[in-house]
Amino acid sequence: MHAPLSPQAPAEALRATLAELVDGLPPRQAAQATARLIANYRGATPTDAPVLRDRSDVVAYAAYRMPATFEADRAALGALADAVPQWTPSGHTDIGGGTGAAVWAAADIWPDPADGAAPRPVTVLDWAEPALALGRELAARAPSAALRDARWRRARIDAALDVPPTGLVTVSYVLGELTPADRTAVVDAAAGAGEVVAVVEPGTPDGYRRIIEARDRLVAVGFHIAAPCPHSAACPIEEGTDWCHFAARVSRSSLHRQVKGASLAWEDEKFSYVAATRFRPGPATARVVRRPQTRKGQVLLDLCRDTEELSRETVTKRQGPLYRAARDTAWGDPWPPREDPAP
Repeated sequence: MHAPLSPQAPAEALRATLAELVDGLPPRQAAQATARLIANYRGATPTDAPVLRDRSDVVAYAAYRMPATFEADRAALGALADAVPQWTPSGHTDIGGGTGAAVWAAADIWPDPADGAAPRPVTVLDWAEPALALGRELAARAPSAALRDARWRRARIDAALDVPPTGLVTVSYVLGELTPADRTAVVDAAAGAGEVVAVVEPGTPDGYRRIIEARDRLVAVGFHIAAPCPHSAACPIEEGTDWCHFAARVSRSSLHRQVKGASLAWEDEKFSYVAATRFRPGPATARVVRRPQTRKGQVLLDLCRDTEELSRETVTKRQGPLYRAARDTAWGDPWPPREDPAP
């Protein structure tokens, strides 16, 4: 067994381990497997017939998709942590977690205790045994004790799913693979088990609709929205006119570039998400919901506000520290910054 990768942070450790794994696959085989899996894995696939058939499938797909899923999950969980800075998960269950991108992201946001206390218990549930097996292999090399000790359990992700109580439940890039009835059941199971629930989906109109369905379900059973929304009321976006999504920067591996015929060393992963808590969080006053526009002497920010409305704010150079903060503000950030500079 490989020794844990240390002292790297989870992000660097994950990239290094995936690079080693894909180096063991013939490049042509890896590229062909990845192209095939991209074409059908996120389609209407029954949860009792996994598309990931064997180790080569899983390694190729993980090398291609896991870094992007990790970055989206890390961005969503980072926004959650910003809204509940005093909270840390007592445990973490990832529903449909596959090779474990969400638990790696959580380990990056909430590191192991520094005082030598036992790491939080982590459980990954998925139907595809090859994905779970690779997840175990990756986690065995993680710098986080919580990941190395994680349990990888085979389970059907459907209406019969049973999730024991825990601190954090994540449902990442899963709902699109389920029937509408199973989607509702899985969100209900997450809400019944977790003190905090985070759901992440692709940043497409369909992904956003699934997030809104999950958001409405969570609010209906008493959860409060921590991120990205600054309120728990209805989304102010008029249905069919737009969708709420964000972007996470992802470093492209050689496999990414080979499969896509791309030359850039990075790409942006578009994602939609919701994070909700049983207790009252401290959400942002507003959230930047589009890429800021920087013009001469001003920055234009499109915001979703705690007044339950969308609006545009223009921050000018005359506003001094606030203008400098606006120039550093990115799509998806809270506004004003938590450390609010005086205008």
